[in-house]
Amino acid sequence: MKVAVIMGSISDMPVMQDAIDILNGFDIAVEVDIVSAHRTPEKLFDFSQNAHKRGISVIIAGAGGAAHLPGMVASMSPLPVIGVPVKSSNSIDGWDSVLSILQMPGGVPVATVALNGAKNAGILAAQIIGSADQCVLDKIVLYKEGLKDTVLKAAEGLKK
Repeated sequence: MKVAVIMGSISDMPVMQDAIDILNGFDIAVEVDIVSAHRTPEKLFDFSQNAHKRGISVIIAGAGGAAHLPGMVASMSPLPVIGVPVKSSNSIDGWDSVLSILQMPGGVPVATVALNGAKNAGILAAQIIGSADQCVLDKIVLYKEGLKDTVLKAAEGLKK
């Protein structure tokens, strides 16, 4: 199973790298590309309509500003799409991106994570894959136990 991590511009890469890193940590194959909803619409159509035919299981789409990429991909793909709103230079504090991705019409769902929340997008993609892949699920369980252990150790440190 493979996850596609796409973004509207190379300027989104510093944010989207968090999704790539977490997926690599779970040993999930990742395909990375730039697909602009506004500047490369033909590429957007081809990617969206054919990703499932190329072995992609989940799509993570990051976009700033008008942030049409996740919704447009979701409108043409049968795969789950996770949108990452990116606070870009032309953004209105990121809220335009959040609302563009979050407020999808009925029938075209996009799971939306927090502003610049690509790490959570990677984790959510891994959880979706883990629902059908025991090896990935086991890694997620260990990851979550690690989160718990980190908090418990920090709490113990406060008592000393």
